[in-house]
Amino acid sequence: MSGASIMHNRIAPNIHGRLWNFLQDKSCEVFAHNLRIAVNSKSSFFYPDVVVACDELEFDEELPKDTVKNPVVIFEILSFSTADFDLGRKLMLYMQIESLKQYIMVDSTKMYVRGMTRRDEAYTWKFDECILPEDNFMIDSIHYQFILADIYKGVKF
Repeated sequence: MSGASIMHNRIAPNIHGRLWNFLQDKSCEVFAHNLRIAVNSKSSFFYPDVVVACDELEFDEELPKDTVKNPVVIFEILSFSTADFDLGRKLMLYMQIESLKQYIMVDSTKMYVRGMTRRDEAYTWKFDECILPEDNFMIDSIHYQFILADIYKGVKF
C-alpha cells in the first residue's frame, strides 16, 4: 500500500518475515504487498499486505499477467482510511475465493487481530479475535501459530 503508516510498515514485515522463515522448504510460499489477487469481480483485483499460496500458483487468464487466483491465507493490515473497505466489499469478495482458508485482519491503530477461518462446509466461516500480547492464533492451513506480540513487535500505540 502506497503511503502506509509507520505502524503498517512495522507490522507487515513482522508477519512476512516470520512466515518466510517458517515456510522455507515447504510447499507454500509467502508474498508481500505486491502480489495481485483475483476476486470474483471482473472489474476488481486486490493487492493484500501479505499472502500465502501453496503448491503451484494459478493465474487468472482474463486479468492482467501475474494475477493469482489461489491464495490460501490473506493478511490485510487495517488503518483508519482502509478499514471500512477491508471489512466490507473486499471481505465479501475474498470470502468467494475458493482456495482461501483464512482471512486475517490486523489493526494498525491498536493491538487487535480478527481472523476468519473457512470451515469444512463450503461457505461457512469461523471468527476469532485476539487482543492481548500473549494471545495466539493458528493458521491451520500451514500449521503455524502466531503470537500477537510477534506481529506487533516494534509498534507503539
